[in-house]
Amino acid sequence: MIRYLPLALAAVLLAGCGLVGTTAATGAGAAASAEEAKQASQQVEKAQERLDAAQKAAADSRAAAERAGE
Repeated sequence: MIRYLPLALAAVLLAGCGLVGTTAATGAGAAASAEEAKQASQQVEKAQERLDAAQKAAADSRAAAERAGE
């Protein structure tokens, strides 16, 4: 049993090193994904603002045309 202890310990240490590297890479990937999601959300918000402005301009134009027609 004691003969296998150093081998088991070495395997755990090596696996731990790989786990740390994988965890760091995953964390960096998650941060990048969060930033992309934030940028996408901002783009959607800007597009919605432009759409709202265009709809208001169209409504104003229709109202002006109705007043001119009366």
